Amino acid sequence: MNLLSFVSALMIPLLTLYVIGYGLLRKKDCYEIFVRGAKEGVHTALEILPTLIGLMTAVSVLRASGFLEAFSEKLGIFTGYIGLPAQLVPLCVVRLFSNSAAVGLLTDLYARYGTDSVIGYTASLIMCCTETLFYTMSLYLMHVGIRKSRFVLPGAMLSVLAGIAASIWLGRMV
Repeated sequence: MNLLSFVSALMIPLLTLYVIGYGLLRKKDCYEIFVRGAKEGVHTALEILPTLIGLMTAVSVLRASGFLEAFSEKLGIFTGYIGLPAQLVPLCVVRLFSNSAAVGLLTDLYARYGTDSVIGYTASLIMCCTETLFYTMSLYLMHVGIRKSRFVLPGAMLSVLAGIAASIWLGRMV
């Protein structure tokens, strides 16, 4: 395990040196390219900031209003039949919108049920096997300027459902 830790600690510095070395060998102005990329990154961050604020506000309103818990209780009746405990429904819903809010819910689940419980293990798998779907779609589609997303949402929802199904299946193996 020490070798893995050593290689992991060196990975970013070695990659940085490789990129700079490659740029110098190609006789490129690495600093100018870096500054131009940083300017574009700041511009991109300013473009997506309203979307980020809107998504975070919506998730906060859902959690604070109690709607998420009420929705989860009603939906939990049906999800129990497929093996998804009602306690994990809020995590599945919030994960679609916000990773940071989902991590907060995950921490609450760990505190209540433990990390080694079936719920804790399945919740961890859900976090690993799913994506912040609406967050990712809104950022990337808006940034690129795509107006007709066509099959992006159905395909992405199918992948999230497959991730949740895999999490449920693997969570039962504990």
